[in-house]
Amino acid sequence: MTSRSHYMPKSTFLNLPEEKRNVILNAAIDEFAEYGLENASTNRIVSKSGISKGSFYQYFEDKQDLFMYLLTVLEREKMEYFKGKHPPSMNMDTFQYFRWMIKTGMEFNSAYPRLVQAISRVMFNEGMYYKNFANIRERSMQGLRTMIREAIERGEVDPSVDVELAVMIMETWSNAISNYILQEGMKQKDIMKWVRSAKTQQMIDKMLYVMEYGLRKTESDFEKNFQERTTP
Repeated sequence: MTSRSHYMPKSTFLNLPEEKRNVILNAAIDEFAEYGLENASTNRIVSKSGISKGSFYQYFEDKQDLFMYLLTVLEREKMEYFKGKHPPSMNMDTFQYFRWMIKTGMEFNSAYPRLVQAISRVMFNEGMYYKNFANIRERSMQGLRTMIREAIERGEVDPSVDVELAVMIMETWSNAISNYILQEGMKQKDIMKWVRSAKTQQMIDKMLYVMEYGLRKTESDFEKNFQERTTP
């Protein structure tokens, strides 16, 4: 499977009226969110879209082709969303900036919950993010490495902290928070209102604090405490 981040379907799909395109895309989003990519059914997508199977293949090569286009849609919407978003202060430390990034990302996810849920199920639950999008993941990891190294230089993170371990923790924690927001948020009548509520914001802060505390605490302190707990 290709790992291109920008993918366009056949021109026959793009020439359809916007309303009809959205019906097909929404049917695909529901299918991928419910069944993932591997178990997704083209028959269910065309049935829910009200189109023939022959028409589907005039628009896309297959269901993977359609999923790749949804990735492009997600990326386009995310770029547009973040255009007008700026950190509230230029004097944030690394963890304050990371917290702002996470919370802004949660706002975006709340604006497009079903699309994000569909993409996340395939990318993470089916492992596509790690197998087919290694280059995209590596760019993200490199950005986190830069953040940690700069934080060490500014004295925000102790130099004894292992950079690769810190990156793994930040990636894992951000994915965990995203999954929490999606799973719990989809149960709410108004997901955006729920995400912005004081209770949810406090929960996110607590989750981020656990990560931050672990990274700020020195590795030497950890080893010392670990030995004290494990030495007879």
